[in-house]
Amino acid sequence: MMLPLERARRARTAVALAVSIATACSWIAAAAAPAAAAINCGVPPNPGVNLRNCSLVGANLAGSNLSGARLMHANLSGANLSGATLTGANMTGAILTNAKLPNADLSGVHLRHANADHAVLTNANLEHAAFDGTSLSGADLSGADLIKANLNGAILSGARLVGAKLVNAKAKGINLSGANLANSHLEGAHLIAGNLAYANFTDASLFGAKLAGANLTGANLTRATLDHANLAGATLTQVIWTGASCPSGATATALGC
Repeated sequence: MMLPLERARRARTAVALAVSIATACSWIAAAAAPAAAAINCGVPPNPGVNLRNCSLVGANLAGSNLSGARLMHANLSGANLSGATLTGANMTGAILTNAKLPNADLSGVHLRHANADHAVLTNANLEHAAFDGTSLSGADLSGADLIKANLNGAILSGARLVGAKLVNAKAKGINLSGANLANSHLEGAHLIAGNLAYANFTDASLFGAKLAGANLTGANLTRATLDHANLAGATLTQVIWTGASCPSGATATALGC
C-alpha cells in the first residue's frame, strides 16, 4: 500500500511534468507562428515592412521593394518612389501629396481614403489597385495602367490621364471634372453617376462604358468612341461632339447623338 506522503510526492511530480509539457508546446507554437512585423520607422525599406503611421516626408525610396508593406496612414508627401515595387501594399489613409511614383508597380495596392493630390504616377502599374474614396486631384497618371482598378468615389478633378488605361475600372461616383483623358482607354469602365464635367475625352475610347446618370456638362468628346456605351440619364449639355461615334455606332451631329 502506497503511503500518503509518497502519493502526494508523485502527484506533485505529475503536475510539474504537465506544466513543463504545456510550456514547451506553447514555445513550439510561438516559434512556428509567423510573427507580425513590429513598427519601426527607421528600418530600411524591404518587403512586408511595417511603417504604419511613420513620417517619410521627402524620403528617397526610388527603386525600393516595398511589396506587401504596411504603410497605413504613413506620411509620404514629397517622397521619391520612382520605379518602386509596392505590389499588394496596404497604404490605406496614407498621405502621398506631391509624391513621385513614375514607373512604380502598385498593382493590387490598397490605397483607400488616401490623399495623393498632385502625385506623379506616370506609366505606373495600378492594375487591380483600390482607390475608393482617395483624392488624386491634379495628379499625373498619364500612361498609367488602371485596368480593373477600383476608383469608386475617388476624386481626380483636374488630373492628367492622357493615354491611361481604365478598362473595366469600377469608378461609380468618381469626380473627373476638368480632367484630361485624351487618348485614354475606358472600354467597359463603370462611370455611373460620375462627375465628368468639362473633362477632355478627345480620341478616347469609351466603348461599352457605363455612363448612366453621369454629368458630362461641357465635356470634350471630339472623335471619342462611344459605341455601345450607356448614356441613360446622363447630363449632356454643352458637350463637344465633333466626330464622336454614338452608342448606336452612328456619327454624332453638332447636337449630339
